Amino acid sequence: MNRTLIIVGLVIVATGLLWPWLSRLGLGRLPGDLVIRRGNFAFYAPIATALLASVALSVIVWLIRR
Repeated sequence: MNRTLIIVGLVIVATGLLWPWLSRLGLGRLPGDLVIRRGNFAFYAPIATALLASVALSVIVWLIRR
């Protein structure tokens, strides 16, 4: 369990560090990502991006465990 948490943490850190390059691929601006801007308030809910990431990670985990 400890090794799994460390790996998940490293993946999150790597994603954060690579985000400037990943955002050029269109992630974060997919249809289904909600952006609400009102004055000095902005709300961002990346629903479609999260679903795409979930499917991709599920496929990767499935391939590794196979």
